[in-house]
Amino acid sequence: MWRFLGRAVDVRVRIPRGVSGRSRAPRLLRIGYLGDPLAAGPHVLEAFRQGLRDVGYVEGRNVVIEYRDAEGKPERLPALAAELVALKIDVIVTGGGTPPALAAKQATKTIPIVFASAPDPVTDGLVTSLARPGGNVTGSSNLNPELVGKCLEQLTQAVPGVSRVAVLWQPGFMDERTDKDMLKAADVGARALGSGSQVPSPNARKRTC
Repeated sequence: MWRFLGRAVDVRVRIPRGVSGRSRAPRLLRIGYLGDPLAAGPHVLEAFRQGLRDVGYVEGRNVVIEYRDAEGKPERLPALAAELVALKIDVIVTGGGTPPALAAKQATKTIPIVFASAPDPVTDGLVTSLARPGGNVTGSSNLNPELVGKCLEQLTQAVPGVSRVAVLWQPGFMDERTDKDMLKAADVGARALGSGSQVPSPNARKRTC
């Protein structure tokens, strides 16, 4: 997916410039990368760079990437996004879920933004719809509340007789509303499949259905 994201950046910066085919604008492309945290997935960043190389952008040659890492402190994201905007970059790429993408969107209405793996971008207010994102934001989504029940159903088909399923999630990866919707969907799906459910405390990091 991250390799594909590199190609998505190429498409996103071509449209405003009116660049067609495989021609390139003469000036250096500047990409701002906003993530949390960067050190957790060096392989992810390498896949992104490879995606850029696939369409002719090589870091250090014709593209510069400005990296900003919140280091596990989401409250830093708005200031980091503002830093990238002040650098007058061409496009912002965000990783690490919804919070970095929202921070970037709040920082600019004109610079193209490409997010990776926002669980529910429509509900979270990143895009108008998956088919027609609108505005200056686009990206990929690989998870939403509507799919949780289907995932549980497929699990019971793959492992007949399963009666208890542990659902792990990262607090803060999704916004509060989406987080609640996901957990509610897990409860409903588990009950529909005949499994019991346990509601954890607000600070719990795992849920057993």
